[in-house]
Amino acid sequence: MKYLPIKFFIVNIFLVSNFFISAQTNLYTHADTLIGSISDARKCWDLTHYDLHVTFNEKDSSVFGYNLISFKSIESYSLMQIDLMRPMIIDSIVQDTRKCKFIRDGNAYFINLIKTSISNNIKSLFVYFHGKPHVAILPPWDGGIVWSKDKNNNPWISVACQGLASSVWFPSKDHQYDEVDSASVHFTASSNLVIVSNGKCKSITTNSNKTKTYYWEVKNPINNYNITSYIGKYINFKDTFNGKGGILDLDFWVLEGNLEKAKHQFKQVKPMLRCFEDWFGKYPFYEDGYKLVESPFLGMEHQSAIAYGNKFKNGYLGKDLSLTGWGLNWDFIIVHESGHEWFGNSITAKDVADNWIHEGFTTYSENLFVQSLYGKKAGAEYVIGTRNSIENKQPIISDYNVNKGGSGDMYFKAANMLHTIRQLINNDELWKKMFQGLNQNFWHQTVSTKQIEDYLNTFLNYDLQKIFDQYLRTKQIPILEYSYSNKKLKFRWSNCISGFNLPLRLISKHDIWIYPSEEWKMISLNGEKFIIDPNFYINSKRIK
Repeated sequence: MKYLPIKFFIVNIFLVSNFFISAQTNLYTHADTLIGSISDARKCWDLTHYDLHVTFNEKDSSVFGYNLISFKSIESYSLMQIDLMRPMIIDSIVQDTRKCKFIRDGNAYFINLIKTSISNNIKSLFVYFHGKPHVAILPPWDGGIVWSKDKNNNPWISVACQGLASSVWFPSKDHQYDEVDSASVHFTASSNLVIVSNGKCKSITTNSNKTKTYYWEVKNPINNYNITSYIGKYINFKDTFNGKGGILDLDFWVLEGNLEKAKHQFKQVKPMLRCFEDWFGKYPFYEDGYKLVESPFLGMEHQSAIAYGNKFKNGYLGKDLSLTGWGLNWDFIIVHESGHEWFGNSITAKDVADNWIHEGFTTYSENLFVQSLYGKKAGAEYVIGTRNSIENKQPIISDYNVNKGGSGDMYFKAANMLHTIRQLINNDELWKKMFQGLNQNFWHQTVSTKQIEDYLNTFLNYDLQKIFDQYLRTKQIPILEYSYSNKKLKFRWSNCISGFNLPLRLISKHDIWIYPSEEWKMISLNGEKFIIDPNFYINSKRIK
């Protein structure tokens, strides 16, 4: 998902993107529980494959088709839950040539299967559907189908549905904890348009009704909201990247007239890939390739088919989110959305309440990219500069099992938490190995915050739990209260959880480490002048 814009850049964006905001005090509905929980009708079966067929009709903004859902039974059960959001309609569900009975409960359909035995055999359902999906008002923050026009008034259609849910446009098992192992998508539209999707194109079929069907194959696991389509007057140019996984195919799809601008701007892809493979390990989807696709909205981390709408400008639509100047030297959407291939697409949060795993690590990757271009000091200045957009109105982690994402601070605040931990570890070789190990251990998996916390605690051999609890589960930023007189420094933590144990570096003629607690402590500094290291995301208050 995208960064929230600078406060003066788009006013009231939080009102539009309320799916980011933690709702600790909200009263949740039955519908929230249906989509957000791992119910008995979900946990009994494991997704293996989608074979999705969709026809897009730009004349009346409708879609229709079917999804052949393949799965394994892992527990005994009588009902299966499939999701499709109103006003979309499931017409019929077929197993072994026989129609299944089902009932609808809001946006969830509960299906009585013909066969429910537990086995390793792959079973499948044909789910036929049609309707006019919710139209995105301000994509990607307000999700849905995008029915747009390019500057030449040609149809330009796409999908952005992370915050809303994939079931806004096709029937799916719409929960992040379970991903298909692979997918085949067959998208049909007017024959004068090009259709781009995830993975690699296997065939193009010209139909008798002046339409074409494009078949794209995804060989790797993919989460529901990443399955997408781009339909428009596209042209293509190609390249390759010699990376840690061999030769990676690069495909770039842009609208007619933007070829030269794209060839210049997209030169940033290779340095980005080189940086991220160095820090995180090989690109996670070599079999499916890497694509940038011009989109009618700002951007989205659609796996192997990154949505690009940054108007071929550096920065975030020409703005620097850090207000330091470093963010104007590279294209924000190329770097940020591509970082999600590692964090969000390969490593996916099981519950959207933990989406800081996607956004915090990916936002932190921007700092690493700046470091790769301009040095460690520049990278630090960039991530510190992003603190101007941290709000601290809600905790980063939201409520579980109700499809409620955390606060917008999952971006900048979580990134600054990671930057703070880097200072604490004070060993960049170990820090890099931690990122590489993270991607090796959780390669193509769905994970929880606890799994990530446990991994970092173990790998770094440091008890970080109180630090995670402070920054992820509260909205308070710890305050270092201190006084300095007669060569004595007196200090303690306030505005923090009980037991908060973050050491702190003071910059003087030489580094001075202090170990504050909630009780006052005192050390002698022999009259040395010092500053509190700004790389630590804290506040300070001098007490007279």
